[in-house]
Amino acid sequence: MFTTNLTGKYALIAGSTQGIGLATAQALAELGATCILMARNESALHAVLPSLSTNQQQQHRVVVADFQFPEQVKTAVATALQQSPIHILINNSGGPAAGPIVDATTDAFLATFQQHLIANHILTTAVLDSMKAAHYGRIINIISTSVKVPLKGLGVSNTIRGAVASWAKTMSIEVAPFGITVNNVLPGATATGRLQAIIENKSNKLQTSKEVISEEMLAEIPAKRFGTPEEIANVVAFLASPAASYVNGTSIPVDGGRTGAI
Repeated sequence: MFTTNLTGKYALIAGSTQGIGLATAQALAELGATCILMARNESALHAVLPSLSTNQQQQHRVVVADFQFPEQVKTAVATALQQSPIHILINNSGGPAAGPIVDATTDAFLATFQQHLIANHILTTAVLDSMKAAHYGRIINIISTSVKVPLKGLGVSNTIRGAVASWAKTMSIEVAPFGITVNNVLPGATATGRLQAIIENKSNKLQTSKEVISEEMLAEIPAKRFGTPEEIANVVAFLASPAASYVNGTSIPVDGGRTGAI
């Protein structure tokens, strides 16, 4: 039976005050899920809370954590679990600063590893028991198309995103017998603050206008446009639903056809 109804399901969405994280929370709420928004800015979390649908009388809520501090992540997810089980986990965090890998410091790698892989692991292992009890779990990691083909000028990001993808694949094998799936969504160039930061960085480095940089990026995308956060969120919402019960261990580019790998 094909259904995307998430009524009665609880979803924890990281990085959900803006961009893809917020669009994902809105999509899940529209399908009936109760959303727990997580980010480091408490006022921003409360500001976006009213934008979530309550068509199933959901009572959405927030928890606060900065992914650079593992203890905050542990405390936040423990707080969330005290109030309800969690059936859907969206691991999502902002990318590191752009730059060539030869210029990257070891501290940059360590900080990004902690912010992405370690935080993902803390959240995932914390929610597994409630997913196992429900025999329903959806763990979805928002990563990058760089796990298929490394992107120029994103040395630290390419490295850590690849590690997250390998971690996710390993996790997907181990939790599948419990009705839990683990999948990665790989956004391409999407109209978010992150994309604007990348364009500005290239513009400053190359002493070229942002318009020229944007045009060069668009030329590489068969769809000839940037994606929207909502388009990424639609794929996440499907993977979070009962309809995607046999999709597991995948990395799905959502990029207008840009990625060269099959």
